[in-house]
Amino acid sequence: MQIALFILASILSWFFSMLAGGGSSLILMPVVGSFLGAQAIPPILTIGGLFGNSERVYIYRQKINWQILRWELPGALVGAILGAFSLSKLTLEWLAIVVALFLLVSAISFFSKGQNVGFAVKAWYFLPAGFVYAFLSGLIGSMGPIFAPLYFGFGLQKEAVIATQATNRVVIHCIKLVAYTVFGTLQLSNVGYGVVVGLSAFLGNWLGGLVLAKISEQRFRQLVFSFLIFSGSFMLWQHRAVMGL
Repeated sequence: MQIALFILASILSWFFSMLAGGGSSLILMPVVGSFLGAQAIPPILTIGGLFGNSERVYIYRQKINWQILRWELPGALVGAILGAFSLSKLTLEWLAIVVALFLLVSAISFFSKGQNVGFAVKAWYFLPAGFVYAFLSGLIGSMGPIFAPLYFGFGLQKEAVIATQATNRVVIHCIKLVAYTVFGTLQLSNVGYGVVVGLSAFLGNWLGGLVLAKISEQRFRQLVFSFLIFSGSFMLWQHRAVMGL
């Protein structure tokens, strides 16, 4: 029953995240945590994310924007290493609150401006953005499609957003797995669960891709920013004790 629930949750999370530009981990985190505990969440979701994002890279490989990645990956490499190291030294739960507020402000701004991104993005912006995303991801886990507004501001279409973002995350997940192994947080018992989640992601990605091909660019952006609202609200709820609620 537990494995069946993981499979179903993975299929649904990767299906919805295909349409929302990311955020599968936010749906999977409560399921994994409730059965295996909080410590099992990072390694299992990292292994699952490596499978799921690798499939997206393969499916949309012709849509990858390498100009962005040339700037984004160096920052992501440094950020992922520093974030994984800092995780063993620091407890910065308030960072999750800052990220959650950023998600909510970005989404509200999008809808208040008539659903236009409203700013132009240059390629070099992705160097610091890649660092920030990877660093915070290493510290506080999933953050949803936090930098989707940057991709839109650069002019990427829906398939290019999925492909470019997935390529970046494959690299980050690989670094995380190495770090988890070095710091002893990757337990053999969790590897199997991660593989189950990752293989199940294939079906979710396939179903999500069928729907993605049929929706408009404007509808895709609406779904992404709607999910930003969900992501920010969910993260605030997770850390309500930090805020004294």
